[in-house]
Amino acid sequence: MKSVKLVNGELKVVKAQKPVLTELGAIVKVEGCGLCGSDIVKIREGSENAILGHEIVGEIVEIASKTDFKVGDKVVVAHHYPCFECEFCARESYSMCSVFKCSNVYPGGFSEFISITEGHLENTVFKLSEDFDFVFASFVEPLACCERAVRRANLGEGANTLSLGLGSIGLLMAQACGLNSYGFDVNPERQKFAKLFGIEFDPNLKYDAIFMTSGSAKAIPTALSLVKDGGKIIVFSSVEGDSGYTNNEIYYRELSIIGSYSPAPIDLKNAHSKILNKEIRLEGISTIYPLQDIQKAVDDTLSGKIYKAYIKI
Repeated sequence: MKSVKLVNGELKVVKAQKPVLTELGAIVKVEGCGLCGSDIVKIREGSENAILGHEIVGEIVEIASKTDFKVGDKVVVAHHYPCFECEFCARESYSMCSVFKCSNVYPGGFSEFISITEGHLENTVFKLSEDFDFVFASFVEPLACCERAVRRANLGEGANTLSLGLGSIGLLMAQACGLNSYGFDVNPERQKFAKLFGIEFDPNLKYDAIFMTSGSAKAIPTALSLVKDGGKIIVFSSVEGDSGYTNNEIYYRELSIIGSYSPAPIDLKNAHSKILNKEIRLEGISTIYPLQDIQKAVDDTLSGKIYKAYIKI
């Protein structure tokens, strides 16, 4: 089968062995997979053994499971699930769970076929109707990440929120925040595009919560200038270097800096429901690339030419 591998810093489509079902789980024929910012970080870091691609849609072609899934089911698949038993799970810090960190799909979503475990089927796999748009379905995992961030922010009723950075994640985050949500991007074209989603910026407001969706350290001073005293900054992406929030800003202004990394199964379930019921607008965000053009998809994403790449297998 065809699969993508990072070779000498560049993505290559290589021949790989089709996964074999040896225990409870399933084999999924991949229809397509969204390109995540975390994939790009791994690519830029040259992580040649990294598993790439986790915003997966496809069809179950083999299965041995105690669940209700069957061959022929169209599904959306996410990559990690927790044990629900450890100290991290007990305090709902699921993405810190060791089971969560080592669970994954193989060999990665940019492949013709992947293997998933029974744990995936129980926690991170959701059925799709026959005619549902696969590209829209690929947003379940990234939207779930936003759902988790909003839950971790624990916002009060009427809180004004700002998504700082209006790429695909910023557009999702602002929608996940619901009422009184705003967005800002230094790129005027992205600010203009966000208006189509009902997302605007009010320079006269100070915000109860800032969601850092830009992935740039340059956004940190902007966040500090726009957050209310006593407000919250939700760190949702890695940035270049080792930049951060200064101690005295946090101390004197009583700011809360909250990290939010990856979704729990409940967030995936909620995201699946919202997308299935068309509660989230996704039109015009994705650009479709064939598998052989995945390096171009990465380059176009990095250059800001597109919002979100969907790799059609």
